[in-house]
Order: sequence, then structure tokens, then C-alpha cells
Amino acid sequence: MRIVCIGGGPAGLYFALLMKKQHPQHHVTVVERNRPFDTFGWGVVFSDATMESMRQWDPQTAATIEDAFNHWDDIELVFKGRKIRTTGHGFVGIGRKKMLNILQERCLELGVELVFERDVQGDEEFAGADLIIASDGVNSRIRAKYADVFKPDMQMRPNRYIWLGTDKRFDAFTFDFRRTEHGWFQAHIYKFDDNTSTFIVETTEDVFNAHGIGEMDQDQSIAFCEELFAETLDGGRLISNARHLRGSAWLNFGRLICEKWSHFNGDSHVVLMGDSAHTAHFAIGSGTKLAIDDAIELTRQFDRFGHDAAKIPAVLEAYEEVRRVDVARIQNAARNAMEWFEVVGHRYADRLEPEQFMYSMLTRSQRISHENLRLRDKDWLEGYERWFATRAGALPGPNGSVPPPMFTPYKVRGLTLHNRIVVSPMAMYSAKDGIADDFHLVHLGARAMGGAALVFPEMTCVSPDARITPGCLGLWNDAQAQALKRIVDFVHGQTPAKIGIQLGHAGRKGATKVAWEGMDEPLEEGGWPLFSASAIPYLSHSQVPGAMTRADMDRVVADFVAATQRAAAIGFDILELHAAHGYLLSSFLSPLTNTRDDDYGGSHENRARFPLEVFRAVRAVWPQDRPMSVRLSTTDWHEGGNTPEDAAIFAEMFKEAGADLVDCSSGQVVTDDSPVYGRLWQTPMSDKIRNEVDVATIAVGAISEADHANSVIAAGRADLCAIARPHLADPSFVLHEAARIGFSGVEWPKQYLSARTQYENNLARAAAEAAGKK
Repeated sequence: MRIVCIGGGPAGLYFALLMKKQHPQHHVTVVERNRPFDTFGWGVVFSDATMESMRQWDPQTAATIEDAFNHWDDIELVFKGRKIRTTGHGFVGIGRKKMLNILQERCLELGVELVFERDVQGDEEFAGADLIIASDGVNSRIRAKYADVFKPDMQMRPNRYIWLGTDKRFDAFTFDFRRTEHGWFQAHIYKFDDNTSTFIVETTEDVFNAHGIGEMDQDQSIAFCEELFAETLDGGRLISNARHLRGSAWLNFGRLICEKWSHFNGDSHVVLMGDSAHTAHFAIGSGTKLAIDDAIELTRQFDRFGHDAAKIPAVLEAYEEVRRVDVARIQNAARNAMEWFEVVGHRYADRLEPEQFMYSMLTRSQRISHENLRLRDKDWLEGYERWFATRAGALPGPNGSVPPPMFTPYKVRGLTLHNRIVVSPMAMYSAKDGIADDFHLVHLGARAMGGAALVFPEMTCVSPDARITPGCLGLWNDAQAQALKRIVDFVHGQTPAKIGIQLGHAGRKGATKVAWEGMDEPLEEGGWPLFSASAIPYLSHSQVPGAMTRADMDRVVADFVAATQRAAAIGFDILELHAAHGYLLSSFLSPLTNTRDDDYGGSHENRARFPLEVFRAVRAVWPQDRPMSVRLSTTDWHEGGNTPEDAAIFAEMFKEAGADLVDCSSGQVVTDDSPVYGRLWQTPMSDKIRNEVDVATIAVGAISEADHANSVIAAGRADLCAIARPHLADPSFVLHEAARIGFSGVEWPKQYLSARTQYENNLARAAAEAAGKK
């Protein structure tokens, strides 16, 4: 085959040498617009795992790179006059110029044709090539030419950064945070050769403008950064190799994804690779990794299908299928890390102490979890757990052991929870006339005995027409109150857990069948009239609700107050007001379901007016020593709907009205929303509200193991974790997770103690067997 790589960066060069090595008969050419052995940029960084892949595919190149690279395990934080260091992180740093020179030399050894100082304008210059690799970078001309095919999505991020070098050598990947009168700057620093380190300075657009940096030339910018980071530089100087650029060398990062990566132009197959196909923010240093992995995977697919031009369509299809998954994973992690640095100044830097700030920074991408940190640096993590537990008021466990974050106590008003795990309200649709029965007693009692600190029955409705289905719980009469009191008394009498109640009104989502007969489908008979913020049905064939009148509002407020008084008398420990998921109060908050033109529609203040009226009325009759939370849909996942920024505004309003916690859920407001699922997928909204609004939060959504919960709580992204489906599958989820991570300071029901040792021994045996098979 005749293969042309347009662009002599890591992707093009590494693919060229791999293909020539695997199949020497190929005619492979790399065309680069710069001079031979010339490049721009400072050091690049990638992980030990990428280095291992390179050893497998071309040991000679890998060995040469290993001779030239700088390897380090330590990360150091410089923050608020403190230096904190942790180890075990495994990075490789090498000068970009040195790495490209190594790849160029290896290409020449293998017979790859290298063409320099040729500025390619388009793929038509290589008519007759079987395969054209568009590895021409983030500003790819080839991608731009076929934009209607590749459908690139370029999003320019708000932070400004300048990529510099320094002649000071750093022995750890160093993050330095400095506060000025206008806000925070951060530096990302790592050594890449014996004499030089990369020194990237980053800040927000507002801080950038406040300092007038946009009016500075490069020398003035460098002088500004040298003065700002003088303590860390300790006499070292900052250097730019972007003198070829006119004006400011400060940039905005562009996050790029493409819908398609390959195209047949009528003559040749064209495929994107490296930065022309995707970008990953430097916050996790994966741009070079992605380029190398692209080259490896495309080569792998040729080895799989055959090094023949006729196989190219199948090869490219398989390449894109495999790489799209891994790139999405890396980009997701990079996005999390990038967004952390974009908000670090106003969300974390002023709020968190250095110890927790370090933990938050280390776990910013959500790829590194609590137990992963233990594998990397056990001593540091145990020291942090001790710090966290002390501030949470935790008592030492057996033999002086320290509880991990999820097993520390939490106090709010007069309520103290013995750990941070909540059993989410989960609709069971098993009540009759709103009355809880033996099922609810066993269901909730089992989970309270299973180790959770707080259990909630499902959303409990304040009137017959507030129900979602005929099977929903209610609290509008004494019979319902007596049935619930039986459960409350059991939880208080037989377990260390507390029990809360979530009061709500279905609004336009009411009068539907129970889930297993047709989720959200309207009742065919036995329904009841509905009302909502506006006369908009939930499904196209659902009942059209009436737009609430003032009389309707007065009646609903009275219903909530009456239910609250009953809940207080029963002895519930905490009350949550349900204002999420498109139910009645949520329908007022979202512009997708509230089109009113009176005092209850339009602005944030107006849309929140009625939900806040209900909240204040409930708070007024709920005992002052007992906390209240509010459940919000923190994004509608729909264009024109509420965003996390809107949710933060509402959270501030509820906080001022007396909310002690915000339960941060999302979506389910309209049927055609588009949530982005994944591990801990709703935690970022909890993080935002907790650390920007300064109100305690409950995180929900795909938190399915102790490692997740410990990561969320330890980083300060939430105060409590509400877990649903894992509790349905395992009533003793919390006890079992404690045993799985080896924490013995959890109380089992005395009736079950004989099973504890056997359960823990079985886990230890299974772990030993798994280790023996590796």
C-alpha cells in the first residue's frame, strides 16, 4: 500500500514506523511543514501504561525513549503556604522535540520517507495514495475540508493558559496555586529533561482581564508569571519557545470531538488521527497517549484484517469502533479534570483546607478513586483518612483503626447519623389507599438493619390526588400515620439507623399505572383530575392537567402542612421536600413545564415562588431541631431547560428559606431529555451546589460501591450519598461493603453476628484465590 501521513507529530510518525515495521513492503511517507528535527512545544507526559504498550509494539523505539525520558512517581501541591506530597502515580516526561527526533530517526531506519518543509494544502496532493492519515493537528486542513463528513465539534474552553518552560528542575509533578487581588492562578509543572521543566500557567478569563494580561506582550507576560511564582521558581527563569507567534501567547483550550473519523474521497481513504480527531486537556496529560494509542490500534486492525488496500474499509470501521470508546473515556476524564481547574478558584481554593484540596485535586478526573489512591500511596491516604475522621468527630475503631470517610458520623441540627449512606426514596407502588403494610415494614426494616445510617420510604403523597399511582404511600389521614409509625418505631427500636420522610405531589405525572403495568402510562379507569404549573401533559396521550389557581395553591400548601405535622408526631428524623423529576413543585421550577405569565412564571424568582411558599410553610411546622432537605433536578438535560447554573440559583433560595441539605438529582422533567449516564454521573451537580452555594448536599446516581462513596465524601463533593438500586439488590449493602474494604468498625445486628466472620472469611478466601490466578 501507499500510505501518506500528513503531519509529523507523534500520531503520524508512530503509525508510519509501526506500519513499515509490520509490513516493510508498504510505501510510507510522512509530510511535515516544519524543518527536519524541529518542533515547537516543551515537554509531553504520558503514563506507564502507554509506555508498556510501546514496548510491546516496537521495543527499540520504547528503549530509546526510556533512555531519554524522566520518570517520576510524586505529585506535590503548593497551596496556602503548605507543600503536600504523595507518591505512586507513575508518569513519564520527555521533551516534545526529543521524542519527535527519536520517532523521526526510527522512521528513517525502517525506510519511511520523511518530507519536511512542505505545507500541505489538501489531500488531493496525494492522488493515488491508498491511505491518507490526517495527523495534521487540532487545526487540521483535511478535517476542515471534509467538515460535512467528519462533523467536528470544537468547544473553546473559558480558561486562559500560557505554555512556558523553566530552567529549574522539579523532582515531582508540581501544582502551584497562587492567589492575587483579582483571583487565583495555577501552574502545572513537570521536568522533561536534565535541564528543563514544563511550566503551564492557567487562570480564568475574568482574572486574566482584571490583571490586563491581554494588553501585555510576551516578555511582560513572562515577567508577570515569574513574579507571581517567584517562590516556587526560586531563582529559576521562565522561557517561551513561541516567539514565532505575534501578540499574546496566552491560549484557550479547544475540546474537539468528531462524529466520524474516516472518509473515502473518491480516490483515497482518509482517516483522522491524534489531535485532528480529538483533543484531551493537558490537565491529565493524555494528548500524546491518545495519539500513540490511535497509531497502535490502526496498526492492530491492519494486522487483524490484512495489509491489503481492499481491507481498508473494514480496518477503518473497526479502528473507529474500538478507539471511540477509549477516547470517550479519556475525554470524559480530561473534561472532569479541565472543569476542576476552570472552577477551582471560586469553588474550592477559598473553601477547602490544603489536605482536602489535595484529595480533591488528585481525584478531579474521577479516574483515580479512594482505593486506587490506597494502592498508589497507602501512607498518605491513611493520614488523610485520619485527618478527615478527626474533623468529622469520629471515634477510633478497633485497635485504633480510623474509619474511612463514608463511615464517619454526620451531624445536622439535632440529628446525628452514624455514617454517610442513605437509602434513597424508591417507589415500591405497593400501598393500598396510601397505607404502608408488612411489605414496607420488611423492606425498610431490612435496610435499616443492613447498615445504612438513614432510610427513606418512597415519596409520600400529601393527598389522594397527589399520588403518582394508586399504589403510592400517603400521609393525609390517621390510618396512614399509624402504619408509618409502626415502621418508624421499628427502625428506632431495633437499629442504629434514622428514618426520614420525603413529601411530594405528583402534579401532571399523577394518575398513572404502577411501574410493572406501564411506567407513566395513564390509568384507564379510576384516575383523578390533575393540575400542574401549566396545562402541559407529561406524555402526549396523558391527561392534560389544569394550570393551578391560587385556590389550588392554598389547598396544596395546607395538605403539605397537615402531612408535615403528622410526620413530626410520628417521629420521623428528617423531612425532604420533593421538588424534582417533573412532579408538581418541579413543574414550577422548570421553564419547560412552566409557561405562566403571572407572578409564578418567567424569572427564577417567580418560578420558585410557589415551591418556596410550600417549603416555608412546612419548615414553620417542622420541629426546629430536625433538619429539612429539598430534592432538586439540578439539570433538565434538555435544551431550554434548567441547567446546573439555574439549579444553583434555586439551591441558594432554598438555603435562605431554611434548607439544611440539597438532594441533587436530575432529569425526568420531560420525556425527551438526554441524560449522560456513567459512574457518579450526577455527583458534579452536587459538587457545584455544595461548594459554590455553601450548602450541604446529598449525591445520587450510580454510586454503587464503597469506593465511590468514599471518593465523593472525602473530596467534599457531597456530605451524604443516597444509594438506590444496590440497596434493592442487597438490603445489607453497607455491611457487606464495609467487609469488602476490610473495615471492621461497623456494628452488625446481634442476631446476625454468627454470619459476620464467615462472610468476611469468604471474602478473604475469594481475594486470595483471585490474587493466585494473576
